Amino acid sequence: MGTSPDRRPRREPPDTGAPPSADDAGRPRGAGRSRRLTARGGGDQAVPREPGRRHRRARTSTPARPGTVAGRRRRAEAVTGRSPAHPVRPGGDPELDGADDPPDGPGRRRIMLAALAGAAVLSATALVAALLTGAPGRNAPAGTARPLTSAEADRVAALRVTNLRDVRAGVRVTVGAGGARTELVGWVDWARPLVYLDVGGPGANADRGLAQATDSALLVRPDPGALPTPARPPLVPPTDGWRMRAPVGGHGLGAVRDLLIGLGAARVDTPGADGRWLRHDSVGGIPVDVVQAPLPVPGDPRPTLWLDADARLHRLAGRLADGTPVTVELSRADRPTLHPVDALGGRPGQPRDLTDDEAERLAALPARLRAVGGAAVTVTAPLGPSATLRGTGTLSWTTSSAYLVVIEDGSGRRTLRWVRPGRVAEAHRSSDGPATPPTPMPAGLLAAPARPPDDDLDRLLEAALRAGAHAPEGAAVRVREDRLADRAVDVVEVPGGRRWWLDRGGLPRRLELRTGSGVWVRLDLTPGRVPAGPSAPTSR
Repeated sequence: MGTSPDRRPRREPPDTGAPPSADDAGRPRGAGRSRRLTARGGGDQAVPREPGRRHRRARTSTPARPGTVAGRRRRAEAVTGRSPAHPVRPGGDPELDGADDPPDGPGRRRIMLAALAGAAVLSATALVAALLTGAPGRNAPAGTARPLTSAEADRVAALRVTNLRDVRAGVRVTVGAGGARTELVGWVDWARPLVYLDVGGPGANADRGLAQATDSALLVRPDPGALPTPARPPLVPPTDGWRMRAPVGGHGLGAVRDLLIGLGAARVDTPGADGRWLRHDSVGGIPVDVVQAPLPVPGDPRPTLWLDADARLHRLAGRLADGTPVTVELSRADRPTLHPVDALGGRPGQPRDLTDDEAERLAALPARLRAVGGAAVTVTAPLGPSATLRGTGTLSWTTSSAYLVVIEDGSGRRTLRWVRPGRVAEAHRSSDGPATPPTPMPAGLLAAPARPPDDDLDRLLEAALRAGAHAPEGAAVRVREDRLADRAVDVVEVPGGRRWWLDRGGLPRRLELRTGSGVWVRLDLTPGRVPAGPSAPTSR
C-alpha cells in the first residue's frame, strides 16, 4: 500500500555546521540543540576538538586527501598505534593539531568515557528541565539572587569535567589589587596537566618572568627587566635559565598553579545544595549565568562563576587560601599545543612500542658503550629551589667511573665528584677555581672516604655507568623523535624513570632521570675516548 505524502515520516536535515536560519531565531534558547547535547554531552559552541584524543574534528571545506573520508584524519593503525603519515592537514596549524599530545591509555579512556557520559546526562537533564519549566528564574529582576535550580547545580557539577574534555584554554589571572596586583597571562592544559604563564604586574617582584608548572613541580625563569605588563609567553619556551621554585602553600605562584590545575577533573562533581544564582551576563558575546556555588578547588569554597549553557566556565572570581582576591578569565578558543621545558619532560610526542630495529639498538647498548670507551659529559640537575647543579667532566665505561666538577647555581660552591657504582667521593674546591676537573685527579679526592649515592645526580651518573654492563630490562617505549646537536635521535623511555636519547647509530647522546618531584635531570654525552683515570681503590 502506498504512503500518503502527508503521512511520510519527516527526515531530520543533516547537521552541516551552518548558521541557524531566520526561522530558528525565535525558538527558545537551546531548543534546537537538545538532540545534539544529549548525544555529545556538550553544546554546539565552535570550540576545536582534540584530534590526538579521538574527538571529532570540525567539518572543513578543504578537499580531503585520497583515501580519506572528507574532513577526517585517517585513524592510526589499531595494532601498531602509529600516527598517520601526514597528521597535519595542508594549511593547518600544527600548534592546534594536537599531534604532540600523548595518546590515552585504556584506563584513561575508560575514565574519560565515564566522565563524558555523566556530563552528557547532566547537560540533557539541564536542558529538559529548562524547556519543561520555562527556565525558572529567567524572568527574575536583575540583581535578585535566588537558590540554584537543579539544572543549574548540575551545570556547576559538570564544570570541571567539561574543562578536561576541552583539554586546555588560555588564561588571564589577576591576584590582589592596586599596587600589589600581580597579573599572569598564558595557558592551562588540564589533560597533562601543565600551566605555562608570563608573570607581571606591579606586585610581581621576584616572580616577574616566565613560569611552568605541573601538579608536582614549579619552575620559574626570572626576568627582572621584563615589561611590567605581561604578554602571551612564547609558544616554544627558552631552553635556559629555568630553576625550581618551592610553591608556598596558600598564596603566590603555587596557589595560582593549584587553582588552575584544580579546575579540571576526570569525573563529574556532586551537585552542591547551597549555591546561589546572581544574574545574567555575557562574556565575549556568549550568554552566561553568574552563580556563586561550592567548587572543590583550592582557595575560596564558594567562588563566583560565569558559566554558559554548556557548563563551560568563562570567568571565576574568589580568593586564594590566604584571602588574597583572585580573578581568572578563560579564553576557550585560545588553545595551542603547549611545549613543556626539558626539566618537565619536553614535548610528550606520541609514545609507542619499539620497532624490531629500535629494540635491537637498545639491546646492543652495553656493547657499543664498552667499544666506544667513554664520553665527555655535562650535567644539568635542578634538585631544589636553591640547588640547581651543573657539572662538566668525563665518564668511562672501561673503568666504570665518572669524574666531574659540580657547581651549584647561586652560591657558586664547587666540588669534585668521583662516582663509581655504589660509591661516591667528594672534595671541595675554591669557588673561583676552574670549571673543568683537574688532571691528574687530586690526592685529596683519591683519599676521600666513599659514601653511597645520596642524591639524584649520583643516581643519574650511576645509571649511565651501569648501562655499560647491562641492557635496560622491561618494556621500553619510544616517546618521540627529536634532534640534539643537529642529530636525529629517538627518545626511548625504559623502566625506572630513565630516558635514553639514542642516535641512529645506537650511541647515546643524552640520559635523563625523573626525580621524585617530577623533574627530569639530564646528562649530555659526547661519546669518544677519554682519559682512563685512576683505578678504583680496593678498599676504604
